[in-house]
Amino acid sequence: MNLRRAIPLLIGSVVLSSALMNLTASAQTASPAPIKNIVLVHGAWADGSSWSKVIPILEAKGFHVVCVQNPLTSLADDVAATNRTINTQDGPVLLVGHSYGGAVITEAGNNPKVAGLVYIAAFAPDAGESAGSLAKPYGPTPGGAEIRPIEDGFLVITPKGILEDFAQDLPLPEKTDLIATQGATQGAVLGAKITTAAWRTKPSWFVIASNDRMISPEQERVTAKRMNATTLTLATSHVAMLAKPKEVAGFIASAASLKQAPEVASK
Repeated sequence: MNLRRAIPLLIGSVVLSSALMNLTASAQTASPAPIKNIVLVHGAWADGSSWSKVIPILEAKGFHVVCVQNPLTSLADDVAATNRTINTQDGPVLLVGHSYGGAVITEAGNNPKVAGLVYIAAFAPDAGESAGSLAKPYGPTPGGAEIRPIEDGFLVITPKGILEDFAQDLPLPEKTDLIATQGATQGAVLGAKITTAAWRTKPSWFVIASNDRMISPEQERVTAKRMNATTLTLATSHVAMLAKPKEVAGFIASAASLKQAPEVASK
């Protein structure tokens, strides 16, 4: 081949090869790495034990799992407790919240370590909204009628409420455990407004509990749609993670890849 003609071809080949390498490197950089740290946030009238069935499944999949113990004294206190746990993790975090815990992760999810949010039968208020204001358009739920004040503004759920509305699809021994471990919750948390909704800027996932008697299932559906969340609908009570732990843990594990997908079929 003529040397004069070969040199430009060789240079062009090198330039093209370099450009392709740069494009590949950019694509690899743009693709988020799977998350290994999962922080679980319980809701009102509960504690970290509400994740007891999900934890071993996620750990068996190789995740590092930590539960927040919310004081349930104010939204600010619960967000602070969640941030303390997030800040102890050694890398990006997938933040998971159940029920009122959804309001907590909506605020705490602004922590720069949080890469994604998973809501389990939860509240997901926008800025200026509270859990209570989000629920108002959907009317009272059966479980709401079983909430009682005790003192200093704290609220509890009656045993009847837990048996019939909070966890109606669990075996009786598990229901009685929930009664025994119930955490009194400051009523003001339900009216506390979100300042910045993390789901506005971070990918989100949502488990809709279609037999929920604490939060309206329609509220959950509308909320998830507003968030543009990847959804999974399960025919469970409010405590989907206890009623169908394998399905919930599998959904959380899938979210850790940060790859959002269309709605998952109901189970």
